[in-house]
Amino acid sequence: MIKEIQIRVLPVEASNDELLKKIVAHKESILLSDITHVEILKRSIDARRYPVYYQLRLAVYISETYHEDVFVNDYQDVRKAKKTIHIIGSGPAGLFAALEALKLGVKPIVFERGKDVKTRRRDLAAINKKGEVNTESNYCFGEGGAGTYSDGKLYTRSKKKGSVREVLKTLVIHGAPKDIMVDAHPHIGTNKLPQLIENIREVILAKGGEIHFENKMTDVILKDNKIRGIIINDEKEVSVENLILATGHSARDIYYLLDKKKIKLEFKSFALGVRIEHKQELIDKIQYKSKERGEFLPPASYSLVSQVKDRGVYSFCMCPGGVIAPCATGQEEVVTNGWSPSKRNNPFSNSGIVTEVRWDDIPTFHKYGALAGVYFQKSIEKKAWELGGKTQQVPAQRLLDFIQKKKSTYLPKTSYFPGVVSVELDNVFPAFITNSLREGLTLFGNKMKDYMTNEAVLHATESRTSSPVRIPRDRYSLEHPEVVGLYPCGEGAGYAGGIVSAAIDGILIVRKIGGVNK
Repeated sequence: MIKEIQIRVLPVEASNDELLKKIVAHKESILLSDITHVEILKRSIDARRYPVYYQLRLAVYISETYHEDVFVNDYQDVRKAKKTIHIIGSGPAGLFAALEALKLGVKPIVFERGKDVKTRRRDLAAINKKGEVNTESNYCFGEGGAGTYSDGKLYTRSKKKGSVREVLKTLVIHGAPKDIMVDAHPHIGTNKLPQLIENIREVILAKGGEIHFENKMTDVILKDNKIRGIIINDEKEVSVENLILATGHSARDIYYLLDKKKIKLEFKSFALGVRIEHKQELIDKIQYKSKERGEFLPPASYSLVSQVKDRGVYSFCMCPGGVIAPCATGQEEVVTNGWSPSKRNNPFSNSGIVTEVRWDDIPTFHKYGALAGVYFQKSIEKKAWELGGKTQQVPAQRLLDFIQKKKSTYLPKTSYFPGVVSVELDNVFPAFITNSLREGLTLFGNKMKDYMTNEAVLHATESRTSSPVRIPRDRYSLEHPEVVGLYPCGEGAGYAGGIVSAAIDGILIVRKIGGVNK
């Protein structure tokens, strides 16, 4: 028989299969010799008090043969398929849309403005070491999208929209570790994601799909309120019937293009703030309530949220043992993001600390209509660039100095490679943002003892948490309400907020196009 149980064990016990079997045998009054296998179904950390425990959901095989799950793909060869779907963007939404098309026997044709994942690395090195921004190939644009080089966190709350497990299984099929199927907050790591993305590409190509790199959509052809075609690189015309727009939250030129074509857009509230960095050993000490983490616990993370008056302030994309990266997509802007390698073994932790930006907050930008948030976002990023010396150096301020409104006379070393410049962040952001951040950070300090340290550094700006624009779509057909055949998708359209939710959105749209309702 197979018995499912819940158990609470110490980290050293959770990491040792034989020890775990003995604990299960004792707890369930089972002969140890009768336990043929113990499989972890779900794993989470309980760090509410010391000592720290693992909460495990287990399948206990009692005198039962264990057969390991083998995940296999069910993709069809589409080289001779009569139906095609054109996809703009090869981020999580675009790639999972392409994979779903293969399942349905539809040929996916993907156009990606950036480069393949290996070639893209040279452009990342250029922005890190020389401050040179390639506007078509950077941390946001290129094969795999922003997700390839932003940590690979797979936690999502978007469970009502589709199957999270299905997305995780697909990632495992293409090279992700099986641990992501059981961890409460699964993570792959920036060092492992590029190979996984390559594996997905090879499957798409082997099954007859197409992926075209350095092919940027520069225009759309409309007739009778229907998508008829697209223009690539200002020269090549491609006829299309169904167009999935999965361009990500940083492809501002797409918003400008749609606005110029009078395709309806909507302003969407978004978040903006800073990326804070602490020493990882401090976060471990705070969260695990111990001087040392020990070898059986991962680097600690945190998730914080506070309400300041009627405005939320919260942590975003927390990266334990991580690095802060320069994620500008234009020449005169400074943008940060964070990532971690699979082992999360860097000496620092970082997290976005952001607050909401609403329509009423930015009256000066209302003249831009639905693009008001884009232009406000751009203005903040440009100000950071100017105050950072018109380079990719980031304006920075120590945490307590920011709280006390004084310039930092000295900045400790941070993981941000292009460098930091001491700037009072009140000169970067308007008061409604800095006032909310100050109060929110103070409340966070009340929740996490020792979080409020002047060794922590705030880096500006954390401005690409989500899209400031929503491209509307019909609730049921998922098409744009005014343009037949146009399917806004993923983060860039305002319908997702991370790798998994974007992947789910891509899958749902292809199923709608293919007439599959499941």
